[in-house]
Amino acid sequence: MSEQSQRQEFSGIPMGRPFGIPIYVSWTWFIVAAVITVWFAEDFRVWAPHLSVVGSYLVAFAFAVLLYVSVLLHELAHSVAAKLYGLRVRRITLYLLGGVSEIESEPRSPGREFVIAAVGPLLSLGLAGIGFVADAAVFDGGGIAELLVRQLWLANLIVGVFNLLPGLPLDGGRMLRAGVWKVSGDPAAGTTAAAWVGRALAVVLVVGPFALSTMSGQPLDMRFVWSLILGAFIWMGAGQALRVARVRARIPQVNARALARRAIPVTADVPLSEALRRAAEQRAGAVVVVDHEGRPIAILNEAAVEATPEHRRPWVSAGSLARTLEPSMVLAADLAGEPLLEAMRQAPSAEYLLVEHGGEVYGVLSTSDVNRVFTGV
Repeated sequence: MSEQSQRQEFSGIPMGRPFGIPIYVSWTWFIVAAVITVWFAEDFRVWAPHLSVVGSYLVAFAFAVLLYVSVLLHELAHSVAAKLYGLRVRRITLYLLGGVSEIESEPRSPGREFVIAAVGPLLSLGLAGIGFVADAAVFDGGGIAELLVRQLWLANLIVGVFNLLPGLPLDGGRMLRAGVWKVSGDPAAGTTAAAWVGRALAVVLVVGPFALSTMSGQPLDMRFVWSLILGAFIWMGAGQALRVARVRARIPQVNARALARRAIPVTADVPLSEALRRAAEQRAGAVVVVDHEGRPIAILNEAAVEATPEHRRPWVSAGSLARTLEPSMVLAADLAGEPLLEAMRQAPSAEYLLVEHGGEVYGVLSTSDVNRVFTGV
């Protein structure tokens, strides 16, 4: 795991590993918890006049916590469904606008995509139904428990219905994507359609309340602020989905043989300047360090070469600037597309040695050359 991945992994407060899935709470959750607490404290004091000021804030905070427990259950539904289909779930993070399940690969069929997307809203609507029945059949005294249950089932109803809206990045958008994918046979077409519907929803979320306020003469309030935040979230999520679709469209262009650099062999004691001269003479784009029996043991690191001033290159050996070959840095020359990218993700490196099935060296694959395929996406 890279240092960057480790930082991302611990960017929140760990809360456990249900079903083997790490749960984290982002610091931004405390912002929304404070907003919900302040917003609902006055309402709870109106609904339950016997509550003190402190008591109303405690009840409102309990509502914020329970609401996010519901959000966690929603995300767990997505993640457990993904795991049942063999997909790896990196973690679930609760943050300002709810929760996100980090599923590291996409489902292999539109049916699986639809199921993974649908189980979240269905669970939220199920919680709303359970809460509604409990509110109607169990509670009748107007106590704190009844108030909390009523607000929770209403909140879960809103979360469930909102997430069913057919635009990315919402669950309904993923369901729409699955439907278009099924009909067209093209997942990219499904992503594009659902992302543009998502952008339309974002515009409606912002323009709708503004227009209603203008026509009614009522001033904009906190609800418009939340609509603005949600609209911005959906717009950015839809934009990200479009960028991902463009990236995925270029994945077939990633071919190890097509991108490979011709490599020349040198021993570790050869001066860097001489190794570079030989490479230029033979029009090679890479240098492989070999032992005295001709077996590759390291790859000259391009970044280290560029960082070495020209006047020092005659006095620096090629071996001192080479990265020792590890088994994970040796890839089959016929890798292409997603299998090639997955192999590179499993073992991040600046260069890889490409070999034929018989073990012969084909060339060197530079990560920078692979990245250029996606430049400008």
